[in-house]
Amino acid sequence: MYTQCPECLTVYKLDARLLVPACGCVRCAHCDTVFNALGTLADQLPPEPFIRLDEHALDQEPPVVGVAVFRPRPPATESDAAAAPTADMASPAEHPSAGEDFSRLTFTPAFARRRRRSWRSVLWVSVCTVLLLGLLAQLAWAERDTLIAHPTAGPLLVRACDLIGCRLPLVAAPARLRLLARDVEQHPTVRDALLITASVRNDAAFGQPYPVVTIVLSDAMGHRLAMRRFQPDDYVGDAAARARGLAAGATTAMVFEVQDPGQQAVSFAFSFE
Repeated sequence: MYTQCPECLTVYKLDARLLVPACGCVRCAHCDTVFNALGTLADQLPPEPFIRLDEHALDQEPPVVGVAVFRPRPPATESDAAAAPTADMASPAEHPSAGEDFSRLTFTPAFARRRRRSWRSVLWVSVCTVLLLGLLAQLAWAERDTLIAHPTAGPLLVRACDLIGCRLPLVAAPARLRLLARDVEQHPTVRDALLITASVRNDAAFGQPYPVVTIVLSDAMGHRLAMRRFQPDDYVGDAAARARGLAAGATTAMVFEVQDPGQQAVSFAFSFE
C-alpha cells in the first residue's frame, strides 16, 4: 500500500503493521510531519506524472465487514458441558435462538478441505496421460534418426533396446565410414577384370546400413576412365547380413569385381553414399 505526506508530498510504501501502533498516524521521514496515513492510502500508484494521491474522508460511518473466515471456540464451562448432549440432540426448530449463535461453530477453509476425486476426473487424467504418451511416441518415431544419431540419446536407446530385446532401425551416416585399406589386382579367374578389395570401419556410435559404394578409376593425368556404383546387394550376398547392417565400431571387408580399363588406369578412389 502507499500513502503521501500532506506537507512535502513524499509518497511512501508501507504495510498494514505500520498503521497499528498510532491508529493510522505515521511520521514523515523527510519533513518530520505527523499525519494520518489512512487519508491517502492507496493500493497502487496512479500513472505518472502525478502530484497528489486521492484523499479519503475519515468521518464516515464505519463499514460492515461481512465475510467471516474464522471464529474461535469459547472455553467450555461446567454448565455447557452438562448441557452439551441435550444441545447436540436438539433440532434448530426446538431452539430458534440457536440458529443465531455461531460461537460453537467451526469450519475448515475451502482451500484446506480434501476433495475426493471422482471416477470421471481419474478417467480424464488417464485418457490425457495416454494421449500424451502417444504423442511423445509419434514425435520420437518421426525423429528416430536424429535421436539414434545423437551422442547422448543414441547409446541410451541402444542399451534400452538390448534390455528389452528390440532392434533399432539403421541410420545411414556414410560420412562416419572410414576406409582402412584398399587393394586392386587382376581377377584370378575372369579375364580382363579387376578384383578390388577394401576394409571399411563404422566409426559411428550406432549401426548403419551398408552404403552405396562408388569406385572411380583414373589415369595418370587424373582423367576418369571408368566409374561404377555398387549397391549393397552387389557386394553383400547374405540378406541377413544386409539387414543387420554395420554395427557400431565394426569392420568389414568389401570385394568388388570391375572390368579392366587397360594399362592407363593407375589410380582408383572410393566414395560412400
